[in-house]
Amino acid sequence: KKPSLLCPVFVVLEVLMEVLVPSVMALMIDKGMSGGSIGYILKIGAVLLVMSMMALVFGILAGTNAARASAGMARNLRKDMFHHIQEFSFSNIDRFSPSSLVTRLTTDITNVQNAYQMVIRIAIRGPIMLCFALIMAMGISRELSTIFFIVLPILAVGLFYIVIKAHPYFEAVFKRYDVLNRVVQENLNAIRVVKAYVREPYEIEKFRHISQEVFYQFKYAEKIVAWNSPLMQFCMYNCILLVSGLGARLIVGSRMTTGELTSMIIYAVQILSSLMMLSMVFVMVIMARSSAERIVEVL
Repeated sequence: KKPSLLCPVFVVLEVLMEVLVPSVMALMIDKGMSGGSIGYILKIGAVLLVMSMMALVFGILAGTNAARASAGMARNLRKDMFHHIQEFSFSNIDRFSPSSLVTRLTTDITNVQNAYQMVIRIAIRGPIMLCFALIMAMGISRELSTIFFIVLPILAVGLFYIVIKAHPYFEAVFKRYDVLNRVVQENLNAIRVVKAYVREPYEIEKFRHISQEVFYQFKYAEKIVAWNSPLMQFCMYNCILLVSGLGARLIVGSRMTTGELTSMIIYAVQILSSLMMLSMVFVMVIMARSSAERIVEVL
């Protein structure tokens, strides 16, 4: 519980450092480089170095606590499930099947563990980064900030569509995992009979068939999820092009400085990458949702 509470605190501090860095960089470009003051550049450079190191330390602490929290949660969950299975009647064991119970104790709990780690770290980091970066960007230029409000809904709708399309495949693949485990278990339990009657080719073919089914289900799901990256990059680079083009006009009109434009581009990357992080969390949570339901059935 303690690492679960500490992780979001360190995540917020890490994001604060990362969001403040572009603003400090803008000061260094506008006042230090334009004015040719080496002393000022060194002074701001030292501040940037300290902020970067602080962000690194907070990031390491956040990652460490997230790992401890998720691993501890998985350990407790696995222990409770195992003890609960010991009290099962034979009808319950037949209902779930031993192969299914093994999958729920291993693969399903691992999926929930990974999702929990992403939720307490990345799912908190994404929205905070999005909000802070938007606030800082609007403080620099409200005109350029309107670009984000146009691009963000397009990216959000695209990512949501990808998540919805991938969900059925992830649900189906866990059912195939149960069958895969059952095939392996049957083969190992009856290995003497299999060898005595020379049934190895039949068992190999049976395993190959179910293994191929798992492969194809995962392949289709990953193909859909793979659209995350090109969609993200399309929106990001278009956003940077628009910010650069409109920002150049504002610089010519003396309504913006070069340092502020540099900061706006960095904030654009931070805003869009935070949405990308959230999409990854959604995919992981959707995978874990199916696993969580299967765990709850046992408990």
